[in-house]
Formats: sequence, C-alpha cells, structure tokens
Amino acid sequence: MMAALLAITTAPQAAAAQTSGATPICDHAGLTLPAGFCASVFADRLGHARHLAVAADGVVYVNSWDSDYYTGTVHPGGFLIALKDSKGAGVADSVRRFGPTHESGAHGGTGIALFEGYLYAEVDDRIVRYKLLPGGGVPRGAAEIIVSGLPSGGDHPMHPFVIDADGKLYIDVATATNSCQLQNRARHSPGIAPCVELDTRGGIWRYDARRTGQLFSKAERYATGIRNAVGIALDSAGRGVYVSQHGRDQLHYNWPELYQAEEEATQPAEELLRLQPGGDYGWPECYFDVAQRKLVLAPEYGGDGGKSVGVCAEKLAPVAYFPAHWAPDALAVYRADQFPARYREGIFIAFHGSWDRAPYRQGGYNVVFQPLVDGKAISGCEVFADGFAGTRVDPEHAQQRPAGLAFGPDGSMYVADDVHGRIYRISYKPGADAAPGSGEGAMPCPPADAPAGPIAGLPDAGNAAAANSRVPPGATAAMVALGDRVFHGEVSGAGCTGCHGTDGGGTPLGPALGTHKWLWSDGGYAGIRQTIAQGVPVPKKFRSPMPAMGGAELSDDEVAAVAAYVWSLSHRKAH
Repeated sequence: MMAALLAITTAPQAAAAQTSGATPICDHAGLTLPAGFCASVFADRLGHARHLAVAADGVVYVNSWDSDYYTGTVHPGGFLIALKDSKGAGVADSVRRFGPTHESGAHGGTGIALFEGYLYAEVDDRIVRYKLLPGGGVPRGAAEIIVSGLPSGGDHPMHPFVIDADGKLYIDVATATNSCQLQNRARHSPGIAPCVELDTRGGIWRYDARRTGQLFSKAERYATGIRNAVGIALDSAGRGVYVSQHGRDQLHYNWPELYQAEEEATQPAEELLRLQPGGDYGWPECYFDVAQRKLVLAPEYGGDGGKSVGVCAEKLAPVAYFPAHWAPDALAVYRADQFPARYREGIFIAFHGSWDRAPYRQGGYNVVFQPLVDGKAISGCEVFADGFAGTRVDPEHAQQRPAGLAFGPDGSMYVADDVHGRIYRISYKPGADAAPGSGEGAMPCPPADAPAGPIAGLPDAGNAAAANSRVPPGATAAMVALGDRVFHGEVSGAGCTGCHGTDGGGTPLGPALGTHKWLWSDGGYAGIRQTIAQGVPVPKKFRSPMPAMGGAELSDDEVAAVAAYVWSLSHRKAH
C-alpha cells in the first residue's frame, strides 16, 4: 500500500490572509467561546474528517472515512490528509491527500497518531504506519502493517487508538451490537449469556507500536465491558489512558414497561473512564444511571428499570459522566501553556451529538471541558465551544459535528468535523475581549439528570402534510395529519425523527423518505404500512435495524396513519 500524494489545494481563507500580511485570522468562526478565546476555520470541505494528530512542526494530520454512516460523494484522493499553514495565517494553505483511496476499495478510518518519527493510522481492519520524511509533510514510502485483522462491521466498526510514552498501542474494538441481545435492538430480546461478543469486541486491546506484522487475537485484550470508546487519550504523564463510553440506546423503545418515554432521552449517561489493566466497565450487563449516579443492571440481563444492581456492584465506575446520547467522539488532555492555567491536566471532550433523544430535543454537538486532578473529576463539566450545529441541532440538519480533537505545538486546539470536513483552530489571547457571539465565560454543562424537555416537533406538525401532500388511496387527509403528529413524536412518543430526520430527509442512521427509492417495498401505501409494522431487522444499507413500529407502541390506526404520512412525503403537490 503506497503512500501517494493525491491532491494539493490552496485554502481560500489563506489567500485572503496572505494579502493582509498573513495576520492570523481569529474571530469566532460561528462558535460560542469563553472570553479571550477565538477561532478560525483552519481548513474546510475535506470530507468526513475524524481524528487529528499535530506534529511538532505544526503539520496537522487528519484521518477520514467514507462509511455508510454518511451518504453523498466521497472526497477524491487518499483518506489521510496533511494540512500546513506555511504563512502563519491561522489557516492551511497546503492540503495534501495520501494513502489508500475509495477507488482502491478502502474505507478510511478514525484513529491517527504520531510516534517516534512515524504517522500511525487506522485503515479499515488494520493499523498501519508511514515513515515521516525530514521536515515533515506527506510520507512517500509504503505503509507498514502494525496490527491487522481487527474486527469490524456491525453497529460500531471504527478503531480509534492511542500510543503511550513507552510505545504501547491501545486500540478500541467496539461492539457490533447495542446490548448483546439475541436479536439486536429488538423489543424484549434477552441478552446473550455469557456475551460471547466480548471475546473479540467491546473493549481495549493492547499491542506494541514498534512491532510490525501483529495479528488481532483474544490474548491482547487489556480491558473489557466498553461498548464504544471512540474518544481515547493519554493523561498528562503520557502513560495513563482515558476513554469515553457511548452509553447504550433504546431503553424505553425496547423495554417500554420498565422505562418512561422521556427516559429514552435521559438514560443512560455517557462516561469518561480511566483504564485499568483487566478492568471490566460493565457492558452489556450494566449501564450508568444518571439519576442514581451508579451502575445498574440492564433489562436484557434481568434488570428492572434501574432498581437492581446485581453484578454491576463489581464493575468499575466512570471518572465522570455526562448527559445521555451526546456521543463523545474525541478526548484530549491539555498539557500546554497557551490556555489559562486552570485548563492544564483537564480533559476536553468533543461530543458528536445525539440522535436517540428523539422525539425530544437533541443534545451535544459541542466541545466540553472536564476539570481533573490526579485523574479524578473535581467539578462538573463546562461547555467550552458551542455552535457547531448551527440553527438546527439534530443529525439531519447539523452543519458541523465535532469528531476529532488535538493540540498544536503552540497550545492551540484543533477540532475536526465529520459532516463536511471542517477543521477549526481555537486559540487564547490573554486580555482579549470575547469574540463576537462568544460567551463571557464557560457555561456549566446541563445536569446529566435534567428532564428531557418538550418534544421537538415541528411548529406546524399535523398541518403541513395535509396541506402540501397527496393522500394515498385507502387513507384520508385526517390520517395523514395524524401520521404527521405520530412521526414527530407528538402522539405515542414515537422517535421516527431520530433516524429519518425532522423533515423526513434522512440522517446517517436512516434513509430519506421523500424520494421514490424504496428498499423494502414498491413504495405503495400497503407496503410502507407493512414495513413499519414489522420493522427492518436486517437493513440493506444502514448498520442498525429498525424495531417493529420504530420501537414505539402504536395502535393499528396509528401505524396506518404514519404510513399514510410517509407515503405523502414522496408525493408532495407540485408548487
């Protein structure tokens, strides 16, 4: 696998900066930041950018992917990207792609790191490394395989990793399922006992970063019971490892007799874990209850809605916890001197943003700061940077979603977005006033046990469909209007918008409904109704199944109504 230079472009922002004497751009870039901090768009339109690594010479390396998590055109060229600001303008004027491409059959990845003159990267089911040339930039030699055969596929196919000061390589091998059920994400499906998936998934594996040709095996498992640790980082000493835990989904939708509808949005917590060798952090038997602030037994393994603890008393609790479903996708401990001293040794967390809070308001889509002392949380977290999503905070409409974090040699923060591939640079200027749109100080995170709030339906839900859409044969305009309300969660607490979007335009988790491209029927009213009633246990193009009735408890009339509404989305009246 040769590392080849595949694209060189000039960032438009850099050209503007050069004409003004290369004064670093630093305003707010649409973000809300504490006073004294400012941001610039360092690079943009890179594709689905994931994790970052910044070299001592300031070159920013990015890994990206073309997973089916997002639809649309894959960016041409290699999935690995080298960004350089050669003018000191605060933006990249050189954007170079290298490594495997979509055309070669690769899919890219998330993990990336620098160690002893090499660039390490996740590519599909392996970790590879490239020898960096003197002076940095794009490597030109062949990639060496460090570890291959990493399990992939299923709900969580990525392999983020970190390399400690001693050359130990820690790799997240996340779970293929939500909660190790006999039938993934299906209502009342029990958990497999013992969960054999834990033999090869659901934990952290450790290898030697200096050795090539290693093969994945059960023997290298370092820690277990971790559902999906996309965020992974070293402590300030460079040896302790933190990971983030994506809490499981669908407590209410799979077990409605045990959990209220609102608990779909408020349970369980997202977690920050500090790894211990041989540590067991609870998945799938346990989840962290935000109200009780402890691990409790999951319903698939005999749990009763959070009352019983059982084996969870023996599992390791998190260092800190956060609101449900915010999706922590990157971690970075601050070791530099540019930011105020209070940030040193604390950890920054990039939250990609929720989907499973539907039909309630989504959350996350931000970067938070968690103060730590000696590896322990000393207070609640703070929202450090917000505004990435724009005006519509949901997976269908979010303009950017934080997915990567890293710090440069001058102490500036870089944040990657994996919707369109924007890279932000955030810096601190002592004594500077807050940038336009910035907050005067860091805002506390909302309490993890805060109520879900009002259902985030459309203002005209129940009226727009009837006014602007045709009615399928065998239904009525009143049914379409009711289906609109069911779809948007205003009736029966259905969470359809979480996967299909508030406008039915599709998200990374479910297809658009306003087209004539149907996967499971001919698009007729009867076929749509049958698909909704039966669910989609084995999707054709998306990773996660759709439970019967989307996991909600719908009457026959409500199923018929929401089917009429879905049919109407692809039969809008001409204007």
